[in-house]
Amino acid sequence: MNILNLDHISANQLLPEVQDAMVSAIRMGYGNPSSQHKMGEQGSEALEKARESVASLINCASPKEVVFTSGGTESVNHAVKGVALANTDKGKHLVTSNIEHNSVIRSMRRLKMMGYQVTSVPVDEHGRVNPDHVAKAIRDDTVLVSIMHANNEIGTIEPIEEIAQITREKKVTFHVDAVDSVGVLPIDVQKLGVDLLSFASNPFYGPTGVGGLYIRRGTSVWPLLEGGIQENNNRAGTENLIGIIGMGVAAELAKRDMKARLSQFKRLREKFLRELPNYIDEYIINGHPEYCLPNLVSISVKYIEGESVVLMVDDEDIEISTRSACASGSLRASHVLLSIGLEFAEAQGTLVITFGLENTEKDVVRFLTALKETVKTLRNLSPLYKKAHQTEH
Repeated sequence: MNILNLDHISANQLLPEVQDAMVSAIRMGYGNPSSQHKMGEQGSEALEKARESVASLINCASPKEVVFTSGGTESVNHAVKGVALANTDKGKHLVTSNIEHNSVIRSMRRLKMMGYQVTSVPVDEHGRVNPDHVAKAIRDDTVLVSIMHANNEIGTIEPIEEIAQITREKKVTFHVDAVDSVGVLPIDVQKLGVDLLSFASNPFYGPTGVGGLYIRRGTSVWPLLEGGIQENNNRAGTENLIGIIGMGVAAELAKRDMKARLSQFKRLREKFLRELPNYIDEYIINGHPEYCLPNLVSISVKYIEGESVVLMVDDEDIEISTRSACASGSLRASHVLLSIGLEFAEAQGTLVITFGLENTEKDVVRFLTALKETVKTLRNLSPLYKKAHQTEH
C-alpha cells in the first residue's frame, strides 16, 4: 500500500515544476551573483527574478525588502536578535506570546542572557492572543513585539492587523513568524501592517534550507551574518542560488494556485471533522474554530499517548505527527497545548494532521479507519481509560 502523508507541516516534496527549474539551474552553471563577469550577471538576474516572485507572493512594496536566508529559523533569529541589537539605545524590553515557535522562544532566551527583559502574553482557550494584552505589555523601553501569524501545532491564526495597529501607534517594531502560513494562506504585508515577516520555502512546496525575511523599508535591523555585502547588506554570504530559484518558482505556483489549494484543504479538513465522531469518541479539537489554518487539524485523544498512535499508524504506512518536528523527541508536554488549558495527559494524547496537495477524501477515510482500530487497541491497554470508565459505572 502507498504511503499516506498527513504530516505536511513537517515536510513537503518538491513540485515537479520546482524540480525542473532547479535541475535546469544546476545545468546552467550560473556564476556567483556578486561577480561582475557575464556568468555572475546571469546568476544575479536569476536571483533577482526569484526575489521578485517571492516579493509578489507577500505583496512587498519593493523586492529589495526580501532577504533570502537558510530557512524560517534563521529568518526568525535575524529578526528578533537583529532588532534587539539595533535598538539598544531605546531599551531592552521584548514582548511575545506563550505559544511561539522555539526559534522565537530561544532567541529571546539568549537575549535575556544579555540583559534583555521579556514579557510573554497569554492566549485564550483557542490559542488566540488578545491585542489589549499586547498593548498593556508594551513599555517605554520596548523595542520589539513578536507574535506568530499561525500556530504550527494548533493552527490558530492571530489578530495580526489589530496588533500591528497598536505597535504603529506606540512606535514599536513588529515581527511576525509566518513560516506556516506564507504560501498556504494569502499574505499581504501591506494589509497586515507588519515591519518584519519570517517565512520559509518548504511549506509552499519549495526546497528546504531556503527562507526569507521581509524587512519593511526603514526598519532598523542588524545583520545576523556579517562579511560580504550580499542581500543589500542585510545578510553576508554567497546566496543559495539553486535553492532560491526553486523557491521563486514555488512562490509563483503558490500565488497562481492559491484559490484552488485553499478550496481543497478546506474540503479535506471539513470532511475529517465531520466524519471523526463516527470513528472515535472522547477527544478535544484544538485551535480556533474559525481563525485557523485550512490544512491543519489538531486533536487530543483522551486516555492514550499521541506518540503511540504515530508509531502504530506508521506501521499502516500513514504518517502524522504529535507536535512540531522541531520539538519532537521531547518528553515534555507541548507548551502550546498547556497554554490553551489542556491537562498534561490530554496534551500527551495530541495528534497533528496536515493535508497536502496530493491528499484526497479517500485518504481521510483510510486514516480514520486506522485511527479507530489504533485508539481501540491503546485504550484497552490504558489504565487511565479503565479507571475513568469504571468510575462512570
